[in-house]
Amino acid sequence: MGRSGLTRRRALATAATAAGVPGVLAGCSGPGPGGGGAARPSAAEAARRAELALLRRSAAVSAVLLAGYDEALGAHPAALGARLAPLREAAARHVAALTPPGERAPGTASPGARTGSPDPGAGSRDSGAESPGSGGGSRDTGAGSPEGRTAGSGSGAGSSWTGTPPPATGAAPSGTSAAGGAFPHGVPTEPGAALAELAALASRTAAAHTAALAGAPPEPARLLASVAAAGAAQAYLLGEGGRG
Repeated sequence: MGRSGLTRRRALATAATAAGVPGVLAGCSGPGPGGGGAARPSAAEAARRAELALLRRSAAVSAVLLAGYDEALGAHPAALGARLAPLREAAARHVAALTPPGERAPGTASPGARTGSPDPGAGSRDSGAESPGSGGGSRDTGAGSPEGRTAGSGSGAGSSWTGTPPPATGAAPSGTSAAGGAFPHGVPTEPGAALAELAALASRTAAAHTAALAGAPPEPARLLASVAAAGAAQAYLLGEGGRG
């Protein structure tokens, strides 16, 4: 009788221990699909996110060059319109191509943002004038603006040149102030000087895209290489190559 009771107690203890093992193991394992912890993204998802981030940065870089064309066209529509219009359209296509699918291109305004009447002084301003304080692309060009420059305008990746620049946005490539746009000190009043600054900006833009090729996935790398080559060609056409 005593031996039978001991055997029964041992069996109950063994069963209780076995029942607790799954809970212990579950506590030691990582969170499952429905667990409270944040699951690490897969390698494919991490690569996708990195590619999207690369495209967004590259689109923002090209958007600065696009803004530069719009600012120069706004300041010198008669002198530079015919020369810059096709280059501006190419830059707009680059921004659109680099923008991830389903996202709005840098520099584009929300619907209805361009329905207001154009600023009659947007084409060329006195270097001591002050632009209105309201509006997406307006900026103060009074104190601190060097002589011989006009106020900058803006850009829109999805719009074509109509003589009235859309609002300005965009991140700057290396060596360019994002806060001041493509022309941080205003567009030069001399068309030739404006072209020279645009050529330098196109060259910096091409260099930024070339630098972004390092480690880029094959498809974005091909796109970046194409845009970088086009930017270098634009720099040439804006500089010595366009004077022939």
